[in-house]
Amino acid sequence: MVATSDPADWRTANRALWDERVPIHTAGTFYDLPGFLAGSDTLRDFELAEVGDVRGKTLLHLQCHIGLDTLSWARRGATVTGLDFSEPAVDVADGLATQIGATTARFVTADVYDAVRALDDQTFDIVYTGLGALCWLPDIARWARTAAALVAPGGFLYLAEFHPVTEVLSEDGRTVEGDYFDRDPIVVDEPGSYADRTAETTATLTYEWRHGVGDVVSALIAAGLRLEFLHEHDGGHFSLPAGVGVPQLYSLRAAKDG
Repeated sequence: MVATSDPADWRTANRALWDERVPIHTAGTFYDLPGFLAGSDTLRDFELAEVGDVRGKTLLHLQCHIGLDTLSWARRGATVTGLDFSEPAVDVADGLATQIGATTARFVTADVYDAVRALDDQTFDIVYTGLGALCWLPDIARWARTAAALVAPGGFLYLAEFHPVTEVLSEDGRTVEGDYFDRDPIVVDEPGSYADRTAETTATLTYEWRHGVGDVVSALIAAGLRLEFLHEHDGGHFSLPAGVGVPQLYSLRAAKDG
């Protein structure tokens, strides 16, 4: 596929990449499916602390991929819905739910921008989005409006994401080599997967976008949510020496008044 500016092309290219990588991700060690099935957890300590007790709550996971985070919330007592645009990924998530006996879990195949329609206008106590999701979306304001529409009155959206400042750093984690404020599509054409760099792939073209923290927060506020906190975290891709640090992850919670 040749890179173009047509939105249909970026969605088609990105979906083809994620569809092809599902068997790579299920077979490899990165996601460790045997460990997950045996009871291991994929949620980070700060997520558990910041989201709080989910027992008896409804939780929607947008862009859930193969559903490991979604099902980790189900193991903690939430009634979960996972949504992803990759049908092969949703099929895997469904199978995992069956294997672990997560009877309150369901998975839906849909583009995130179509989530309100795909879920029949249902709203949720918690709308959750995990690491590595927002970079695949060109319109962060539309995402925020969609997510806000899915939050029930009195509920909240919770986002944990890679900090965009890390996207402009070189591999040493200290040298700036990109433009934090560049909002043009980032077109990448490379084989393999972050889960297996040596994997043979044919769908290699992707479109990604950089969204500053200010962009995300402002979009959520404009969508009618009330920011409760924004936290920055140092754990992530880079292992930096003592005394040298940049935020590598961030998390936020934004509520809908009831």
